Amino acid sequence: MKWVDVREIAIELCDAHPDVDPQYVRFTDLHAWVLAIEKFDDDPEKSNEGILEAIQMTWIDEQD
Repeated sequence: MKWVDVREIAIELCDAHPDVDPQYVRFTDLHAWVLAIEKFDDDPEKSNEGILEAIQMTWIDEQD
């Protein structure tokens, strides 16, 4: 799984953090949580605010 796999990352985060409201997750925490996903295998330096925001918005959509 890479940074571009936004939907897959969001689904993994839903499963790993079911009691978290993603709307209030700081990007620093989100970045760490993505890196902690077992299937994730990408350079931590390749993320940016746009990617993290896309992951966060998709995570919010996945909860609905």
